[in-house]
Amino acid sequence: MKKITVALAGNPNSGKTTIFNMLTGAHQHVGNYPGVTVEKKEGSFKYAGYEIAAVDLPGTYSLTAYSMEELVARTFIIDEQPDVVVDIVDASNIERNLYLATQLIEMDVPLVLAFNMSDIAKQRGLHFDIEQLSSLLEVKIVPTVGSKGKGKTELLNAIIETARQEKIERTHKVNYGEEIETELAKIEALLASEEPQLSKRYGSRWLAIKLLEQDSDITKKIHNKEILETVITSIEHLRTIFGDEPEIIIADRRYGFISGACEESIKSSVELRHTNSDIADRVILNRVLGLPIFLLLMYLVFKLTFWVGDPLMGWTENFFGWAADTVAGFWSAGSESWLKSLLVDGVIGGVGGVLVFLPNILLLFLAIAILEDSGYMARAAFIMDRIMHKIGLHGKSFIPMLIGFGCSIPAIMATRVLENRRNRLTTIMVIPLMSCGARLPIYALIIPAFFAPRWHGLMLWLIYMIGIALAIICAKLLRLTLFRGETTPFVMELPPYRIPTIKGTFIHMWERAWLYIKKAGTIILVISIILWAATSYPKLSEESLAGLGQEQVQEAELAHSVAGRVGRALEPVIRPLGFDWRIGTALIGALGAKEVFVAQMGIMYSLGEVDEESKALRAELQARYSPLVGFCIMLFCLISAPCIATLAICRRETNSWGWALFQFFGLTALAYMLTFIVYQIGSLIM
Repeated sequence: MKKITVALAGNPNSGKTTIFNMLTGAHQHVGNYPGVTVEKKEGSFKYAGYEIAAVDLPGTYSLTAYSMEELVARTFIIDEQPDVVVDIVDASNIERNLYLATQLIEMDVPLVLAFNMSDIAKQRGLHFDIEQLSSLLEVKIVPTVGSKGKGKTELLNAIIETARQEKIERTHKVNYGEEIETELAKIEALLASEEPQLSKRYGSRWLAIKLLEQDSDITKKIHNKEILETVITSIEHLRTIFGDEPEIIIADRRYGFISGACEESIKSSVELRHTNSDIADRVILNRVLGLPIFLLLMYLVFKLTFWVGDPLMGWTENFFGWAADTVAGFWSAGSESWLKSLLVDGVIGGVGGVLVFLPNILLLFLAIAILEDSGYMARAAFIMDRIMHKIGLHGKSFIPMLIGFGCSIPAIMATRVLENRRNRLTTIMVIPLMSCGARLPIYALIIPAFFAPRWHGLMLWLIYMIGIALAIICAKLLRLTLFRGETTPFVMELPPYRIPTIKGTFIHMWERAWLYIKKAGTIILVISIILWAATSYPKLSEESLAGLGQEQVQEAELAHSVAGRVGRALEPVIRPLGFDWRIGTALIGALGAKEVFVAQMGIMYSLGEVDEESKALRAELQARYSPLVGFCIMLFCLISAPCIATLAICRRETNSWGWALFQFFGLTALAYMLTFIVYQIGSLIM
């Protein structure tokens, strides 16, 4: 059976994923492109005697090197050389979407254009002369309605026909005008003679255009000094003539080419004064109402994710509790075994600690998929951009930060909506400063223990505001230092509102959840077992435990364990913060999950297992520590290293242990510094 590789390209919101799902159905798998965190979706199916492998490229507006997604899409087309590239075009926004098509034509790849959402284009009064436009662009064009499965057979036939035909020499190319074409000819001639291998691989004209556009990725590949000097001279010459950058003039000429082709082949029979989208946007994008509507919708997403998800989390916890009891039942009552502890506390406890988040993640990405597919998420980013831009981020960064108030894990995963890598890394780094739900038990323990009832609400509000303020300051500092550079212009058209397809929404939701289970789950499981060993070993001899009660045995064994010893060793370091070894040991336990701090403190004071409502533990803390120490505990837990699960997800999403460890130790150092300042100044005042 003959094989065909098809790459699906297209703008965001063009329906590319819907077409991919329409072609491949359930035969999909998701991974990452080598060396980056950009998702790679692949699927396969059979048609007309061919085995067709489809690759869903990242959604891009162009094939420049401004974002990782654009670079990944371009590199795949060049290096993998798919048999056919299918460009999914939003037919209702034709001129904007054809910009990517012109770049694919310049790359001289076997190309098919799928004019998707052609039903919406028809409703808007647009009529296409497909034969004429196909002739002008010298590519096959197939009208489709991906959400309804229309045009599937015609698209498949066009793919096979394009794959079969021999490479043609296109005659209709973008003409950049006499001045630019003259400079291109000079550069092309040099490339052909001095860089023959690169010219053969990329095409000398395409290389010359990219060099005039000052494409950093292509410029790095040129090592010939004469070529680089010629390019610089040409750019300076064109700047003098046009009074602008060559890349801007090149973009204008591409749009001129598109406009000319559309003028000859597209007619509008009806001039719609206001579409339904325009009417809705008058309210949704209103300067006064836009932000409250956005916050309300985000609140509903938050409630869906963490309120509706709570019962499901409870069932998941109950399941793993039952599994732990069942496994423990294989040993006789009261007997202890390292294997029993490993299976119950390490393996089952570790897996349960991971999968307890699964209901939240499923609900979160279900909500995000609905908002994205409906066309609202683009508007949310537009609304928030003005505010977030002041700290060097874009509006989309606000959405993961908001989700971070529930849990940092899905919040970090939600940064995938950010196209720019610098913005994404900045957002990931500051998300743990949002007070997640796991910190609430700590606040609920400390605040009633040290502060009068009338101060409870104010103290809780204060600790949340401190986290938000620190996130803003840190984001600004990161954008000025490690992630400095010009902010990529926030360009996103407002797509028409659409009803999301059930199939596409659930595929989108499940593929992200499966990545979480398969990748992050493995890492977290290993680290959970390591933490189990650290709090369980070495064991004390039976003689040394003789005469002690059960709770005293717990405290003694914990103090003797690796984690307990580390806590004692850390005491000189954390003493300037007002902390003793007991607090230090509890902080080590909190690395597994922040709420573990409360249970660890209960064990420290031989109170057995306690929850955040324990009056006995509060009384013990009140007797031993001052309100200043209590506040410092909350401050340190707010800022310090996130839990191990967050560390694993950070590594997964940044594809780098370096950034994960930078976040881990950087936040811990910040927590130490600020807590030290607060405690020392507070001690002088009080």
